Amino acid sequence: MKAIISGGGTGGHIFPAIAIANALREKYPDVQILFVGAKGKMEMQKVPQAGYQIIGLPIAGFQRKKLWKNIALPFKVLYSTLKAKKIVKSFSPDVVVGVGGYASGPTLAAAVSKQVPTIIQEQNSFPGATNKILAEHVDLICVAYDNMDRWFDYKKIVFTGNPIRQSISGMGENIEQIKLKALSTFSLDKAKRTVLVVGGSLGALTINESIYNSLDYFEKNDIQLIWQTGKWFFEKAKEKVESLKSNLIKVYEFVYDMDLAYSVADVIISRAGAIAISELCIVGKPCILVPSPNVAEDHQTKNASALATKNAALMVKDADARETLISELDKVLNDEVLRQNLSLNMSQMGIRDADKRIVEEIDKLVKRKENK
Repeated sequence: MKAIISGGGTGGHIFPAIAIANALREKYPDVQILFVGAKGKMEMQKVPQAGYQIIGLPIAGFQRKKLWKNIALPFKVLYSTLKAKKIVKSFSPDVVVGVGGYASGPTLAAAVSKQVPTIIQEQNSFPGATNKILAEHVDLICVAYDNMDRWFDYKKIVFTGNPIRQSISGMGENIEQIKLKALSTFSLDKAKRTVLVVGGSLGALTINESIYNSLDYFEKNDIQLIWQTGKWFFEKAKEKVESLKSNLIKVYEFVYDMDLAYSVADVIISRAGAIAISELCIVGKPCILVPSPNVAEDHQTKNASALATKNAALMVKDADARETLISELDKVLNDEVLRQNLSLNMSQMGIRDADKRIVEEIDKLVKRKENK
C-alpha cells in the first residue's frame, strides 16, 4: 500500500491526517506514506515530528485584507499544480487522501487527472469551496456530520466521524492515572474546580482578551485556570499572571498534553473547529464554544450550532464574548444539572474509531479500483 495524505495549515487538518496515517500503518505495517503540505505552514514541522516524510508546495490562500499579496497567487497555484502532478507520478500512490488546507486542492486534482483513487476527509458541517469543487471528481467523501448531502453526492458520502489524536481517543481506559499525572503536571489542587481555556493551535484573540480582562473572577471564586493562549498572546498573558502572583492561574503558549488538561477540567472554553469538537465529544465535559468568525463560510458557527441545538454545548458569539463569556461560565460552574446534561449529550456524539473507519473505506476503495 502506498498513500499520499495532503493538507494542513492548522492542527484541525494536521491531527486527523496523522491519525489516518497511524491507522494505515497499523493495518499495513509495510505501508509507504507521503504527506504533501504547504511550505511555511505547521505541517512542515508537525508531520516530520510524527515520523513521516512531507513535501511542501508553494501554495497559498487568497488574502482578503492585504490584496497586494495576491499578485503572485496565480503563479503559486500554477507551480503547485505542476509540482503536485510530478509528485503523484513519481510516488505512484494507490490512494490519495485530502484532509483540507491549501495543499489538498492541487494534490487531489493531480490524483484525479491520473485516475488514482481519491478520498476527501471533510471535517466540518459546512464544507469549504475547494472541497465542494473537488467533491464532483473524487471517489469518496468521509464526513463527520449528518445531512452532508446538501453539498455532496449522497452516493459518495460515508459517515466516519473525525479522526482524533490517539492520546485522547484512548483516555477512558486510564482516566484515573491520567488525572493524577495532570494534577502533578499543572500543579493543581484536586479539591478545587478547574477551567480549561483553549483557542486552537494559533490562539484566539477574543477568548484571550475575555479571560485577560476577567482574571479577578478566578481569584475571587477560588477557581483554577489552565489557559492556552497561543504564541501571539502568551507574553502579555504571562506578564499579567506574574503580576498577580497567583497560584490558581496556569498560562501556557501551547498545551502539548491535551489529554491531561481535558481530564482535570470541570468546564472547557474552546473555539469550534471540527477536530476540537470531535475531541470534546470523546472527552464529554461541559463546554462553552466561541466560534471563530474568521474562517471560510463561517463554518465554526455551524459546527457549534450543531451541538448547541442538541443541548450538548453552550455557544457564545465571538462578538459577544468580551461581555458575556464569563457570565456564561459562571452559570455552568454553578448549575450541576446543566453540567450533567451537557456532559451526557456531548458524550453521546463521540466517535472513537474514525481513523479505523476511514482506513476500512480506503481498503475497500483500492480493492474496488483494482478489480475494475
